[in-house]
Amino acid sequence: MRDWDEAGRNYAALARATTRTLTLGESTIVLQFNPERRRSSAAAIDKKSLAGRQCFLCSENQPAKQKAVLWGDHFKIQVNPYPIFKRHLTIADLHHVPQRLSARVGDMLLLAKSLPEFVVFYNGPRCGASAPDHAHFQAGAKGEMPLCDEIAHATTHLLVDGDEGFIGYVETLQRFFFTIETSTQRAAERYALRLLDLLPVPDGDDEPMVNALCWWDSSNRAWRMVIFPRSKHRPACYGEGEGRLLLSPGAVDMGGLWAVPERKDFDVLTPEMIQSLYDEVCASRQDLSSVITGFTQHWENLPPF
Repeated sequence: MRDWDEAGRNYAALARATTRTLTLGESTIVLQFNPERRRSSAAAIDKKSLAGRQCFLCSENQPAKQKAVLWGDHFKIQVNPYPIFKRHLTIADLHHVPQRLSARVGDMLLLAKSLPEFVVFYNGPRCGASAPDHAHFQAGAKGEMPLCDEIAHATTHLLVDGDEGFIGYVETLQRFFFTIETSTQRAAERYALRLLDLLPVPDGDDEPMVNALCWWDSSNRAWRMVIFPRSKHRPACYGEGEGRLLLSPGAVDMGGLWAVPERKDFDVLTPEMIQSLYDEVCASRQDLSSVITGFTQHWENLPPF
């Protein structure tokens, strides 16, 4: 922020950003008026558009002032210059490879433990990612995402409960999601990979439509992972102009923090409208009944850790 003018201006603007809080059932929704997020919400991610632009996550296309800290063998951690959080990081693969979660669940867990003050999040290629052609995570200050606190009080329906932790699902926070809590990396990976294997893959896609959050609970010495199955990329009302909303929900929105780039949208959003958006883009328990059944029916017959 000191050395990179663009980042400094945007973080200063975020500190002055107008916010509004909505109550949605048992959930808190924080609306943040954030014009700089237009480039993400309006990003064209069709194959032709991706092929015709330079990838902004590849090192050779980034500003010289966008420094990086290397992490592990193939990730770089950088300041996100268009922040939603007061501390917002982008964690990108060093190589230009497609956005895929199943091959990187272990990386996500280790990143969360390495960054205990952050929640690490993943946007699927058609679930909020503005760079679906380059594998990456993001991370934001944990205390700014409402779900990270709310989940401790939510009713969880357990699917598998073992000595090392559990996987279950939550319906009481106005959108359906799976939740994993484990004390070991191997259990977290096993639960998450089994779930990703069972979730439906849309025609033409390479993985299920999901958003994921992951954080390390230092007090309990355990990981918490949340996976939101999606049914749709963008709502029917998506777009610019009168009667439209420039909202393309991703993992942060699923977590209860909505960065809204248009002032007119920020001013008119109501709890009922947010609920309608969740209902439209999130898969429901009814949509996933076969996934839930499949998870529990064959778990005992799966290979051990």
